Amino acid sequence: MTKTLYKNAQVFTGKNEQFESLNFVMDDENGRFVQEKQGDQTVDLAGKYVMPGMINAHTHIVADPYGKIAQLGSPDATAPTATFLALNNLQKLLADGVTYIRDVGSIADIDIELAALERQGELFAPGIVASGSPLTMTGGHFSAGSYEVDGVDEVRKYARVLLKKGVNNIKLMATGGVSFDGETPHDIQLTEAELKAAVEEAHHKGRTANAHAQGTEGIQNALRAGVDSIEHAVYLDEKTIEMFLQKGTYIVPTLAAPWAINQNSETLPDFMVKKSIKLAQAHIQSIGKAAKAGVKLAMGTDSGTAFNNFDKNSSIELELMADAGVTNLQVLQAATVNAAQLLQIDQQAGTIEPDKMADFIVLDENPLTEIKVLQKEKTVYKKGKKVE
Repeated sequence: MTKTLYKNAQVFTGKNEQFESLNFVMDDENGRFVQEKQGDQTVDLAGKYVMPGMINAHTHIVADPYGKIAQLGSPDATAPTATFLALNNLQKLLADGVTYIRDVGSIADIDIELAALERQGELFAPGIVASGSPLTMTGGHFSAGSYEVDGVDEVRKYARVLLKKGVNNIKLMATGGVSFDGETPHDIQLTEAELKAAVEEAHHKGRTANAHAQGTEGIQNALRAGVDSIEHAVYLDEKTIEMFLQKGTYIVPTLAAPWAINQNSETLPDFMVKKSIKLAQAHIQSIGKAAKAGVKLAMGTDSGTAFNNFDKNSSIELELMADAGVTNLQVLQAATVNAAQLLQIDQQAGTIEPDKMADFIVLDENPLTEIKVLQKEKTVYKKGKKVE
């Protein structure tokens, strides 16, 4: 059983608040950090900065952000095509430094099955917390790729179906959104009672539930229903921020989603661009205010939506969060320890400490000084294996 000592690096463990000169040792066979102080071999990381692998809490790995192969929800998105996309997208995430994801909208149970293969050691990829297909009202947000459910009993039934299939999270649609025509971010979709039924089922099994919610009223419905995180959280007022603090609910901002649309406005449908441009500033202000108030944040990109890629946007999301007023420390915590706690994987990921998986990133510069360094060249390790 060989062990490797990594020495002389400046390390952000996820639990400290600045990079410190620390050594750490990894068991090369099981890919975990260990208590020992010495190794059979040594890697000198003098002048380098080390942090835990990033966790992206909001992806759609079966999607093609450029729409070249298949539009998510279209008849072209067959299981073989979507699996091909998912496998490619997982490798792109890994190269960007993402070592764990929560997928929140798949088809054909692809995320559930790939999650199992990764856990078994058959797939070298980021770890996956799978949600399977989301729950939405008939004709609701992302209805083409979701279970359409109406009323508390149907929600409960399909939440149980998802749990039977093996999901670790249930994704709910509480409002309309940007990417689909005929709805707005303010539309109320699943009701508070419907949301609550799914949350109860998830929590009975010790799993999580999260809600796509953009408008204020829909966000409040989801908060009262007891979800573990709100995705997007575009329109927040003081009362809603206070509700987040009281309940300890996380926000997954996904600032990269409207940013990517607005960067490519000339090639996208008018309905999408108009909604995205209209909400962009409110979204940025809401996330900045929430961070300043102390709401818990977890990093997520919504990669898979229009032009929202897998190979760069996780590290770009960190810059967008910082630009919104989130401190660099809060940003790093959102991408590591916070996201691990939200996803209930904090016993194995999110920090650099003994018994955790050896998921880490080696950088040339300090991201607490300049968050954009995560977009530069970096070396990524997943379960102790270097990502080539």
